[in-house]
Amino acid sequence: VPLPDHADAIFVHDPVIVCDKGAVILRMGKALRRGEEDAIARQLEGMGVPVHYRLHGEALAEGGDLLWLDEKTLAVGQGFRTNGEGLRQLQEAMPDVEMIPVQLPYFTGPEACLHLMSFISMIDRDLAVVYPPLMPVPFWQTLQARGVQFVEVPEAEFDTMGPNVLALSPRHCVMLAGNPVTKARLEAAGCTVWTYEGREISLKAEGGATCLTRPILRG
Repeated sequence: VPLPDHADAIFVHDPVIVCDKGAVILRMGKALRRGEEDAIARQLEGMGVPVHYRLHGEALAEGGDLLWLDEKTLAVGQGFRTNGEGLRQLQEAMPDVEMIPVQLPYFTGPEACLHLMSFISMIDRDLAVVYPPLMPVPFWQTLQARGVQFVEVPEAEFDTMGPNVLALSPRHCVMLAGNPVTKARLEAAGCTVWTYEGREISLKAEGGATCLTRPILRG
């Protein structure tokens, strides 16, 4: 569905999340992105994906703050883009899913595009690529208790979206070119890594491989 006045609409990860019952249409925390929700709902319905729930009222939630740890566990970032009411409605929409709230740092303020997935991507059930300086300690400890191992992104590769890695299947992933240390560490952890040149579509617009995609079915 074309949205010529919404440049960020290419980042289809954010307006929706998909669960076993269908699509949960979110409500964008960034006011300039409002309207993307209805557009992606129409697109998904046209593809045969039912809309199970729509966030409403004061709820805010963006897909970049929602990280599946497994099929029954969802980490939910709590920051400028996703609020407590958004978390409450997500739990209402998915009562069988355990929600783990993750308090996000202030970072550089409300205008910054800091999502939970700005500093972590799951590559397998037991492997995550992370940027440790932004990881909240309780969340780090939760992941460790679940047996998750970490591929750490160096400081020099945070701004080039080293943590933004899309898992196509367990340990098979796509990331931005220009992050050689992170790529080498992923490969050392047994991952197959493909890269793409994203100077225009990703680096300038602040959205990596995960942001540009919205998985709707996983085997």
